[in-house]
Amino acid sequence: MVQKLSHLDANGRAHMVDISQKAETFRTAIARGEVRMKPETLALIRSGEVKKGDVITVAQIAGIQAAKRTAELIPLAHTLPLTQVEVDLELDEALPGVRITATARVTGKTGVEMEALTAVSVAALTIYDMAKAAEKTMQIQNIRLVEKHGGRSGDVINE
Repeated sequence: MVQKLSHLDANGRAHMVDISQKAETFRTAIARGEVRMKPETLALIRSGEVKKGDVITVAQIAGIQAAKRTAELIPLAHTLPLTQVEVDLELDEALPGVRITATARVTGKTGVEMEALTAVSVAALTIYDMAKAAEKTMQIQNIRLVEKHGGRSGDVINE
């Protein structure tokens, strides 16, 4: 069964969903993504020798900041009083590259999937920005919702 898109009104025009009558519930979302790069670039990040500074710490902070500003970036997203945002970055020789996981939590009337996805996206963009002098062929890839919990639609686990 195909569900109706909630951000379209009866005339097919975009609108912000009215959540005023929804109950507040605890909600969480986890998103992941990767930045693939050459082993030499990963080694530079690992050693802390990237000219712009500590790539991992800056990307982590950028992801957290982005989650908090999601409603400014995604036009129909609601502003949420986030209770926690975690952004974890893992250097992975097998990729090679950096694996990013973001978890967002809120007690609210709507979910935090966009906040988790935005955190991963901006953390990945920050890694690219900070390391692009060493490599311009890095690939930001596979940004996806891994799981969400809470709300009327219930739990979703994608991996």
